[in-house]
Amino acid sequence: MDIFNEAIIFATEAHAGDKRKGTNVPYIVHPLEAAVIVATMTDDKEILAAAVLHDVVEDTDYAAEDVKQKFGERIARLVASDSENKRRELPSEETWKIRKEETLDYLENKATKEEKMIVLGDKLSNIRAIYRDYFVLGDNLWDRFNQKNKSEHAWYYCGIAKRLGELSDTAAYKEYTELLEKVFND
Repeated sequence: MDIFNEAIIFATEAHAGDKRKGTNVPYIVHPLEAAVIVATMTDDKEILAAAVLHDVVEDTDYAAEDVKQKFGERIARLVASDSENKRRELPSEETWKIRKEETLDYLENKATKEEKMIVLGDKLSNIRAIYRDYFVLGDNLWDRFNQKNKSEHAWYYCGIAKRLGELSDTAAYKEYTELLEKVFND
């Protein structure tokens, strides 16, 4: 079995029983969609595996070392680049802004192109879900998140777009910016 298929199985097991915020959608749909998006930019199996695994360290009981032991140094590094320090000892609402600032800073100053592809896959999948649900829920949508303020989400997602400009020639980036316009400039 190749590394990408192993990653799909691992992520499916790691996220078993989890749902997307405010929905009954199985969580695994998100990392799979992120990998499909990344596959429009590269056919590198390790990058695709990292896209599927991108939330394992952040949102499950698995640690970065677990990913490294199972999938190797490169994939572990790629996963770590899209994993927030959740500061689990503090309420998520209190740490939202600092976590997002850290992500933007990393993208601005350290992220490689391959890491940016994974972030774009992740964030495009997120903004697609936000866009779909926004039509149904309107501004009540923001109540499902730790950060309830729509303008803060706009600041973050637009900041991501600015820092992913290196990928502006991709269809994924173009779709991302179009959806930002529809969600945040309505």
